[in-house]
Amino acid sequence: MRHAAIFLLFLVAAVVSAAQQSELAAGERKIAQAVDAHRDASVAFLERVVNINSGTMNLAGVREVGDAFGAELEGLGFHSRWVDGADFGRAGHLVAVRPSATPGVRVLLIGHLDTVFEKDSPFQRWERLDGDRVRGPATTDMKGGNVVMLLALRALRDAGMLDRMDVRVYLGGDEEDSGAPLSASREALMAAAGGAEVALGFEDGDGSFDHAVIARRGVEEWRLRVTGKPAHSSLILNPEIGGGAIYEAARILDAFRRELAPEAADVTFNPGMIVGGTAIEHTEQARGTAFGKTNVIAQTAVVTGDLRTLSPEQLDRTRSRMREIVARTLPYATAEMTFEPGYPPMAVTDGNRRLLALLDEASRDLGQGAVAPVNPRQAGAADISFVGTKVKMAVDGLGLKGSGGHTVEETADLSLLAPQAKRVAVLLARLAQGRR
Repeated sequence: MRHAAIFLLFLVAAVVSAAQQSELAAGERKIAQAVDAHRDASVAFLERVVNINSGTMNLAGVREVGDAFGAELEGLGFHSRWVDGADFGRAGHLVAVRPSATPGVRVLLIGHLDTVFEKDSPFQRWERLDGDRVRGPATTDMKGGNVVMLLALRALRDAGMLDRMDVRVYLGGDEEDSGAPLSASREALMAAAGGAEVALGFEDGDGSFDHAVIARRGVEEWRLRVTGKPAHSSLILNPEIGGGAIYEAARILDAFRRELAPEAADVTFNPGMIVGGTAIEHTEQARGTAFGKTNVIAQTAVVTGDLRTLSPEQLDRTRSRMREIVARTLPYATAEMTFEPGYPPMAVTDGNRRLLALLDEASRDLGQGAVAPVNPRQAGAADISFVGTKVKMAVDGLGLKGSGGHTVEETADLSLLAPQAKRVAVLLARLAQGRR
């Protein structure tokens, strides 16, 4: 009886597996098999590139990682080139193209080479944990995502379907800390998007395998500079002296919190650093020092932060409200607020919704379950936002999933590497065959 029960369980599992695969065409089953065949080699390659430091300002390290990915893409029939970043103060970008004489689809695949962990970071190496978990810099954000991309492309090549699509790959070298001017640092990305119908981004999104990103908030930085009248601390808030720079900065920040926070769930404004006192120094590298005494009213304060919105209209409206609050200065104080343009928002479009539906269908046919959209507040800015208005359809968050991004606990789940690559590869194959 026991053996019969075990046999019955295996039979049920086989029937379920067959049902899950029943919606896959023969070519798509070849793609899934090819992903499995290359999975272990892909993990080994991921370990290799994770162990190369490529903090944004380690220009040589970023280039070394770019060379590694470039060699892999060349092996798949791509023509790759390095876009030098001297004009915008960064290492540069890797751009690779694989044109087709009769493409069924023109697609742009987006990733990045740099990380937030510079050469002086204590977090440098790949470390195996329990099961399929691995900890290391950029295991998810986003060398892991780049490897998902490579694995999907390799499976398409093996299944004979890569020739049916025109594929461009952009792997940026400064996603984590953009070079300036932004127009120069994103010029190669915008050029790669020219003529593309579909853009796929390989960030890790919110870390959930059940989610993808069809909308991203834009982000730009702001700077608030406040001055007050210096005097002995015993005169603070005296009608002829005022409250000084720190009180005025606090008044403005609290007004942001009280007056703007309830307006829109998709708008956030974060003060990331404040420096105040009698004399201060504040650098562009997000560092500052201050001198002040407890018995002296502060003369100067600087606050820097970011503003995130889901649409250009929200951005304009929130900027105006922030300036209005800043203008209501206390006596004997002055305040000035400036904004530095950054990543544009990627709005939800019908095309993005349709592409997500196709991804969801591919996932279900593979037996992997549904894919739902991420709440934009759970996903930061990314390079795909620059091309969101240039393509008909865009989806991001297709990278390797895990947790702890941007921290020394960044951990990837390697069990999801092959399933994610299968989703992407089957989606691309269907797009190449005219599914829209």
